[in-house]
Amino acid sequence: MSMGAYDDDEHERREAKSTTVDTDFDDERVQYHGKLTFDSGESAEALLDQFKRIKSQ
Repeated sequence: MSMGAYDDDEHERREAKSTTVDTDFDDERVQYHGKLTFDSGESAEALLDQFKRIKSQ
């Protein structure tokens, strides 16, 4: 078979592989129990001042 020749078997193998659906995974949602905190490092007043500056531009 020459380079680039059409191969029916390879085409069928790829077609079968691309049409199968993998259902071997856990479909249950994982629940998170814990605490989430976020600290931007700035006070609320500083953030409001920054917002006002951005809005006025």
